[in-house]
Amino acid sequence: MKVAIVGAGRGWHVDELQRALEARGHHCTVVPIRGMMARVGEWPPLASRDVPLDTVDVVLVRIIPRGSLEQTIFRMDALHLLEARGVHVINRAKVVERTVDKYYTSGLLEQAGLPTPRTVVCERSADALEAFVALGGDVVVKPLFGSMGLGMVRIEHEEVAYRVFKALEVERAVYYVQQFIPHDGRDIRAFVLGGQVLAAMERLADGWRTNVARGARTRPLRLTPAQEELCVRALPRLWVRNMQVWIWWLPPTATRMCWR
Repeated sequence: MKVAIVGAGRGWHVDELQRALEARGHHCTVVPIRGMMARVGEWPPLASRDVPLDTVDVVLVRIIPRGSLEQTIFRMDALHLLEARGVHVINRAKVVERTVDKYYTSGLLEQAGLPTPRTVVCERSADALEAFVALGGDVVVKPLFGSMGLGMVRIEHEEVAYRVFKALEVERAVYYVQQFIPHDGRDIRAFVLGGQVLAAMERLADGWRTNVARGARTRPLRLTPAQEELCVRALPRLWVRNMQVWIWWLPPTATRMCWR
């Protein structure tokens, strides 16, 4: 089987995916999504780094990096057209659209009855400042699109909130302001495939940001039946074949689901 890993570039995670695929006898190529070139009326319809993506069996989308509105739309259009031509894209373009946008994801999960942190999304700095107060004066501000904990900031003082929101106003950002959930520097990542949890790990950090890219440690974890049920419940609403779910546990039993 021929597989193309599409993403922002190389890294240990991409190297491990390529190693695992090749160890199972598959041919694997890593191509940058920024290098995609589409053609209409010519061959190949879509290629990256001279790899015709229409000729591979699977396009594995590792990450959709940040970009302009036009860049993002082009990348998603390309994935949609690949699927329409019969290429297996994992995860599908519709799934990526539902999970790469924190607001869209949070809204879908809430509509499905899953517990989510209180969140306000707005475009004006004055509205964001009101949200900071309404959410208890301890919030995490996140970019709508992002990963690895980049661009997230915890704000606990109104003066700091004012300065951060005014700075974001310059770049015409959308404010995603979320209630901070105390979690003792730990959360859980679960990997779900085919309606069941295949594996899970606990991420441990000295601060509130538990991303491995920011220095957090990991250890294997066996989920409780209640935790597994929460992870599996998220899938149908998002139309996801496989995905990663983050859970922050609150003492003693309250649960909040967070997406980064």
